[in-house]
Amino acid sequence: MTDTLLVLNAGSSSLKFSMFRQGDLGLLARGQVSRIDGAATFTAGLTGKPPETRDMAKGADHVAALESVLDFIDRHDDSWRIAAVAHRVVHGGSDFTGPILVNPQVIQALAALTPLAPLHQPHNLAAIDAAGRLLPKVANIACFDTAFHTTLPELHSTFALRRELRDKGIWRYGFHGLSYRWIARVLSEDHPQLAAGRVVAAHLGNGASLCAMRGGESLDTTMGLTALDGLTMGTRAGAIDAGAVLYMQRALGMSIEDTEDELYRRSGLLGLSGLSNDVETLLGSDDPRAGFALDHFALRVAQFSAKMAVSMGGLDGVVFTGGIGEHAAPVREAILARLAFLAPFEVQIIPANEERMMAIEAQAVLSATG
Repeated sequence: MTDTLLVLNAGSSSLKFSMFRQGDLGLLARGQVSRIDGAATFTAGLTGKPPETRDMAKGADHVAALESVLDFIDRHDDSWRIAAVAHRVVHGGSDFTGPILVNPQVIQALAALTPLAPLHQPHNLAAIDAAGRLLPKVANIACFDTAFHTTLPELHSTFALRRELRDKGIWRYGFHGLSYRWIARVLSEDHPQLAAGRVVAAHLGNGASLCAMRGGESLDTTMGLTALDGLTMGTRAGAIDAGAVLYMQRALGMSIEDTEDELYRRSGLLGLSGLSNDVETLLGSDDPRAGFALDHFALRVAQFSAKMAVSMGGLDGVVFTGGIGEHAAPVREAILARLAFLAPFEVQIIPANEERMMAIEAQAVLSATG
């Protein structure tokens, strides 16, 4: 019997999974269910073998998605026993500063954080609920995107608000921490000199942020209370004058719900281009709006990278990760051209591997709890 760790990364319309062998954390299988609640498709494969794809019943939810994952595992079971399910949870607030075994009290606390991560938290919790139903005897472990940033100094985590509001939890939490923790780990193993220095880590995808890492720890980051702040993103506005939000509601008559939808789902690259939030699509378009949107993205990344360099007192390296960071060379080049005045600095591309980082964290929790 081989003990395994099932790692789940749940989004609004997808459920990604990876299966790792406990111990050496060898990857056994991976896949995803896409277009949940629509024309869902399941794609998965064992390591080293071609993936299989099949259509699912229309309108499949997260429970149905996990059922498909477990069915795949059963059909390819090589005496596997799932020892734990690790879940990516975007927001851990101030209470959860590291991976933790899930219980009803934890679920209640995480649900209360939903207003701070409306695009992610409900779906992270839906996956935990599905795992609890379908694998009732298996431990669930929450791994947090905010936890890596608990090292932020007060100077960098504090908004210029009254103490009464700050005491109610309004400060910078930061996100994409699982990705940044993986980068810190890879740098320490493969580039120790750079790991000890001042690095801007750029997680660039549909969600995008930067992290100022000094000595492998988070010193500053572009996201704040929510995953809406900072860089231009796929559909999120990023940094915006708070007065503009008030104007939308007071002068334009937009409701809170409409304003939230506008800032989270209709802005960013999609809003700027009027075409798409997909960078590959924009790079292939002759429409000048596509070029403008990409220029806006590159400019914001460069501007905020310089801000991160100020926080660190210099810049020794820039590390790109995420779908855009790894694969969109023209975007990388446009960012680096704007940062040339800070040169020389080292440039690295490190493939994102949040799933393995979650497996590492989950294994540590199991070891600590016996």
